[in-house]
Amino acid sequence: MYQRLYDEVVNDSYSVARQREKDLLEKGVKLLSMARVRGAKSMESFEATHFVRSLWAVFVSDLGNDENCLPVELRASLISIGIWVLRELDKIDSGDSANFDGLIEINRMIADGLK
Repeated sequence: MYQRLYDEVVNDSYSVARQREKDLLEKGVKLLSMARVRGAKSMESFEATHFVRSLWAVFVSDLGNDENCLPVELRASLISIGIWVLRELDKIDSGDSANFDGLIEINRMIADGLK
């Protein structure tokens, strides 16, 4: 009985965390979409890049933690995606790129993959 209750709590906590990650990625997509309309040097762009950078910095850090329970190959793939996202954000902030579409697509795909 106690094991069943423990398993339910663990599964609920996992589901809540995945939903929170999905919600944050979707917020990032909305901010990036507004930034795309306003332009790479707009206040909306800086707000979007700051938010998405902070989010992916946490993701990459968590994925690099040995206690992360995801399969090693998946973690490595997501870290690679995170590094690409962070580089693209830097390029937007420096004026070397306006690749909002690529960032929106990647963040949307990752959000859609979370259940």
